[in-house]
Amino acid sequence: MKQTKNRARIFSFSKIFVAALIANFIFANAAFSQARVVKDDSEITQTATVVPPQYQIYDITPGITGVTAAQAFGVSTSGVATGRVITSSGSMIFSWGRTTGGAVAHPNLSGRNFCVGNASIQTGAFGGTSVGSCATTLFGTSRLPVAWHAGNPVQLPLPSGETLGDANDVNAGQIAVGSVNSGSLQKAVYYSGTTATFISQTTSNGSFFTTAFGINDSNRVVGTGIDPTNAARNVGMVFDIGSNTAFEVGALPGANGALNFAIGNGGHIVGASMLNQGAGLPFIWTQAGGMVAIPLPTGTSQGSARAVNTAGWAVGTASSAFAIPFLYDGTATYRLQDLIPANSGWDLSTNTSSSAMGISDGNFIVGTGVFNGQTRAYAMVPIIENVSLGGRVATNEGRGVSATLTISGGDLTFPMTAQTNAFGYYRFDGLRTEIAYTVTISPSKQYTFPSPTRTTTLTGGSNNNYGFAALPQ
Repeated sequence: MKQTKNRARIFSFSKIFVAALIANFIFANAAFSQARVVKDDSEITQTATVVPPQYQIYDITPGITGVTAAQAFGVSTSGVATGRVITSSGSMIFSWGRTTGGAVAHPNLSGRNFCVGNASIQTGAFGGTSVGSCATTLFGTSRLPVAWHAGNPVQLPLPSGETLGDANDVNAGQIAVGSVNSGSLQKAVYYSGTTATFISQTTSNGSFFTTAFGINDSNRVVGTGIDPTNAARNVGMVFDIGSNTAFEVGALPGANGALNFAIGNGGHIVGASMLNQGAGLPFIWTQAGGMVAIPLPTGTSQGSARAVNTAGWAVGTASSAFAIPFLYDGTATYRLQDLIPANSGWDLSTNTSSSAMGISDGNFIVGTGVFNGQTRAYAMVPIIENVSLGGRVATNEGRGVSATLTISGGDLTFPMTAQTNAFGYYRFDGLRTEIAYTVTISPSKQYTFPSPTRTTTLTGGSNNNYGFAALPQ
């Protein structure tokens, strides 16, 4: 399943947002950093310091040739992103993983040169499944729902008599969701195996599904629908495949409806709530707590949450004069621009192209921004503090060697030195991920070191292990 979703507006390369109906191509909004105010039993107001998370940001499609623009629309729970790259001859979907060697473009469906990836259930390598749509124009003409299995495109089935369709999300059970047809004839569907099934179950007041945007691994589907008693009202629809039941999430105070864009494996639903077709406000919904507003970033007036992970962290985009992508961690809302290095070259706050569309269970965030003046897909990876880098210095026969090593760069004010133990092992503690460090082994009278210097960027896993080979003099 993917924790994201821009899915229906796949072929739009415009601004953002969620205001009303299900126009196929809407971008979303928002974010900012805030401090919390708490009170003790004596009603004494204190300010608690909120420490924002820190991120490194990456352009995730530079290895694909001929790209004029790129957008990221989703990321799997494990952190594999998908979206589209636009070239002079069309558009293709891509897959990107932090540890899988960069982005790979996948072929288009035959006869349709404009494809987009909306969701992925890939787990590390590019051997999983991505879903999206392929069309004859960038704007979605004659679009068909498509799944890419290990990078190979296969059209998903359409119900009898239907000729248009989208795939917006997919879960671990390989059930995809989306819609068929368009306009007043648009209907929500789910795709399983060789079958496409209309989601025809209505809520207690007769509201019915028109578009399915998300599905989690429990086969709960979310999207939007129409209230036959008030066609101006957006209905935030929820459908459980197993029980064949449907209900709506309600609305925020002052609103009368909602658009549901994503559901996580923790059961959280996110989207935007609005009055009729007016501007929306981002929300997060749970079975136990109902609908709760996500605070808007300072200086913005409307927004939409587009993706949520298992822990309930959500991302989306708010708007003022510009698009402001945001992160909500369950307590505070942060502008993404404030969470990345100041000299990154990325603009996520003074343009109308930026968005935040996906968040993984490891809190990777993906979306679209402006990088050195060009529209590009990004991935933001959390910086983790107090990680270690270590390894062993040994001969080819496996005998540990006494040696002195130095680490420098990154966020270190001064280099640190470590001595190997009796078995040749060394370790540096107190480092940070997503920052480049250089490790150097000092010369020895007894040994030479073919590769005495290494520069590396640490990850949050347990693979920060760098050994050095020692050859006798």
